[in-house]
Amino acid sequence: MTLSTDFDHYADSYDRALAEGLSASGEDRQYFAAGRVSWLQACLRQLDYSCHSIMDYGCGTGSTSEYLLHALNAQSVVGVDTSERSLAAARQSCKSPTAQFALAREYRPSADLDLVYCNGVFHHIPPEQRGECLHFIYDSLRPGGLFSLWENNPWNPGTRYIMSRVSFDRDAITLTPPEARRLVRSAGFKVLRTDFLFIFPRFLKVFRPTEKLLAKLPLGGQYQVLCQKPSLHAMHAPPCYRNPAT
Repeated sequence: MTLSTDFDHYADSYDRALAEGLSASGEDRQYFAAGRVSWLQACLRQLDYSCHSIMDYGCGTGSTSEYLLHALNAQSVVGVDTSERSLAAARQSCKSPTAQFALAREYRPSADLDLVYCNGVFHHIPPEQRGECLHFIYDSLRPGGLFSLWENNPWNPGTRYIMSRVSFDRDAITLTPPEARRLVRSAGFKVLRTDFLFIFPRFLKVFRPTEKLLAKLPLGGQYQVLCQKPSLHAMHAPPCYRNPAT
């Protein structure tokens, strides 16, 4: 994984820079992290899918890794990133013995993970390198494993405004939802669903209970593309029997 932004440079100031940007929404990063993981938890419940092993891809300082570990009742989580200084901060903040952190260049995928979670990473990866990163994720998952890709929604004016206020997001190359779906399909994933979250800022929070009803509309500040690596049966089936949606 190669990022267009050097996050070693931002490791010490990451939380502060992100907080400055998110302040326009009236919420902090914990609100959004908890919301994403809670939504993912509900998706997995609907699928009757259990996660024992998780990768937090592009984990940064590890603030979401513990959310994933506890909310999804996982037995282990591995945070992977390119920034050594961010990983050092993650090891300090996430003390669970079942959480590990590794540099992306040192981690060796072994097709044994149940879930890979990734938030706000791909808009920092140069477009020509995104396919390689997706293959890394694909090779890390077991057959039938799930990939939860979260990205900032460039169709949302509030998202564009917040990103313009965050120093490390100003030069990011965002992905539209159709682009994200095409990207994961090109790596061999089957798209299960696309959901949009975080429509209303804090001063309109009275309307937030309606967000679940609006999740299929491209209104939210972020979106999730939940997709799946084919099972062994599907991977070994003759091409004419494969689901063309994959």
